[in-house]
Amino acid sequence: MTMTPTRVLVVDDHAHAREAIREILSLDNHFEIIGEVNNGQAAIDFMEKWLPDLILMDIQMPIMDGLEATRRIKLGFPYVKIVMITVSDDMIHLLEALKRGAQGYLLKNLEPTTWLEYLHSIINEEAPMSRDVAYQILKEVNVTEKKKTEVKLTTRELDILYGVAEGWTNKEIAGKYDISEYTVKNHLKNILQKLQLQNRVQLTRYALEQGLVWNTNRQ
Repeated sequence: MTMTPTRVLVVDDHAHAREAIREILSLDNHFEIIGEVNNGQAAIDFMEKWLPDLILMDIQMPIMDGLEATRRIKLGFPYVKIVMITVSDDMIHLLEALKRGAQGYLLKNLEPTTWLEYLHSIINEEAPMSRDVAYQILKEVNVTEKKKTEVKLTTRELDILYGVAEGWTNKEIAGKYDISEYTVKNHLKNILQKLQLQNRVQLTRYALEQGLVWNTNRQ
């Protein structure tokens, strides 16, 4: 059975950057670029008409930057996946992008194979969040405003949640708890549905806000 390609919108105000992204994605027939625009407002307009599956979004752009465009797109189309692309690994930009709904973050100088592997993990809902980023998110949480959820997770679901918040991949979670990756994916699907969340980024922040991770006594 032929897999339907992931339809991609590239948003960057530099022509050479868009060309470089085209070259990278051309190496993998799972990705199909259906459009290129040079600012955030144009990305919103394109999204409303063509509904891409994945947006590769630059941060610094004229007219409307990538952070504001991400916020607005996610309000109207919460299930589209957005990956920020930039030359800087500035943690402030990274955290702001995640808070506005982005699924991930790629540096422009990474190897093409790294790009493709990461984008596949985003599409498959498997992209882990690094421990450093998770720690920064933890520091952003206002502990005085935390509210315990009424949603009940099973012991295994809490194990899976812990693994996600620790930045583990599905394969690592499966190995840790001696279950299959397929089982991990099913648990993640159930957890997201129970908590009415959309992705691993939101799941990690939820775990931190609820105090369900960072317990040094947990085995």
